[in-house]
Amino acid sequence: MNPRRKSRMAIILFVLIGVSVASGLILYALRQNIDLFYTPTEIVYGKEEDSNKKPQVGQRLRVGGMVVTGSVERDPTSLKVKFDLNDIGPSITVEYEGILPDLFREGQGIVAQGVLKAPTILVATEVLAKHDENYVPPELDAQMQKVHKPMGISDLKGESERDRQEKAYEYKTGQEGQK
Repeated sequence: MNPRRKSRMAIILFVLIGVSVASGLILYALRQNIDLFYTPTEIVYGKEEDSNKKPQVGQRLRVGGMVVTGSVERDPTSLKVKFDLNDIGPSITVEYEGILPDLFREGQGIVAQGVLKAPTILVATEVLAKHDENYVPPELDAQMQKVHKPMGISDLKGESERDRQEKAYEYKTGQEGQK
């Protein structure tokens, strides 16, 4: 092998090794920052009823569920809050210190992100309250109106142009409420 090929081969080899090391370090860093999503039932029983898929104490994770009515305990001297979170099964306790979102209340759906302190206790670093599922952003509303108008649906509540025309006809002819 001539010297020119050897130098090219060495450069290609160093580039491949460098890319491999960089990829490995990136994957290692991402592995530490992944927050898996669980429900309270999955924390207690494991994912898909498999106890091997239960989160471990000390693991960072996100938990989504409903705040149990009557379970919110606030410390009067600090911003510490403790509440229970459940879905269709058992509850877990969430401990949080900080300002809660405006939409936070009992019976409301939330997502808490934090570290599992005990098998059923999560120390949250962030609490997110879910907004009303009927909300539609203005941009999406405008886009949906473009799609629904040609189909004869004038608004997102399901009233068609035909329904509106019938109501207008009934109003004009005075036949309201005679159906």
